[in-house]
Amino acid sequence: MTKAKAWILAARPKTLSASLVPIIATVGLVRGFGYEIQWWIVVLALFSSFFIQIGTNLVNDAMDFKKGADTEKRLGPVRVTQQGIFTFNQVMLGAGICFALSAACGIPLVIHGGWPILAVGIFSILMGYAYTSGPLPLAYYGLGDLFVILFFGLVAVGGLFYLLTGTYGMPAFIVGLQIGFLSTVLIAINNLRDIHTDVLVNKKTMAVRLGLTGSRFWVGFLVFAPFFGGYYWLSLERWWVYIIPLVSFPIGLFIVKRIFRTEPGIEYNRYLALSSLYSLIFSVLLAVGFQIPVGFRL
Repeated sequence: MTKAKAWILAARPKTLSASLVPIIATVGLVRGFGYEIQWWIVVLALFSSFFIQIGTNLVNDAMDFKKGADTEKRLGPVRVTQQGIFTFNQVMLGAGICFALSAACGIPLVIHGGWPILAVGIFSILMGYAYTSGPLPLAYYGLGDLFVILFFGLVAVGGLFYLLTGTYGMPAFIVGLQIGFLSTVLIAINNLRDIHTDVLVNKKTMAVRLGLTGSRFWVGFLVFAPFFGGYYWLSLERWWVYIIPLVSFPIGLFIVKRIFRTEPGIEYNRYLALSSLYSLIFSVLLAVGFQIPVGFRL
């Protein structure tokens, strides 16, 4: 394996939909409410989010190896620190570079959006590092799921909505929740796959705390919760914002059925990939729904 390919592998490109999904949904929301899209903001926000997520993934790669969570028995994709492809210090340096690049992308956004965006940016980078590092690593205390709902949902959607419109309200909050739940499906399945090895190293993820049955119901809740959030759009008579995303429902149903019928193991890697696709399809359909005028009938 070449060094370049190893760095790409360490970035976990298949998970980066978690950064793309809130951007797609927010752009659809903003357009649907009649605001003009400033694409330079969208592009910088996307790259800033990508770099934070890659930095977080690299810290996770290094720290899980250091703490003993990643061993030769792991069921997930290859981790470059555990495999000895890069040293702990090299991976942490890579993470630092990614966080710095995220900050660089964020400077024009801070100039445009002011101190609220500065606060969001600084806090997001700090929490990306604290996900598996620092005195209170979130993933090791069962707070990883909450982190994803907050930062890949509410903060990502709310921050971009504010940058594009100068306002914030209930529509952005609801979309943030919907996207946050979808993004968390990925980590919930990942932690359920690793539940048996995480117990051995005292990594108290949400899956470890809830147990097998509780974790399966948690995945089911995360998969279907966005549709319950969609009732808000019905109350606003934005019928298509609720109806069109229902096209993705069979994918979510399939994921939940397989999670309940399959014991945690390497097979879960397929469901991880499928959950990433599910969130992407849902976000695109949600964005499409916002483009249809209120009161439109077939």
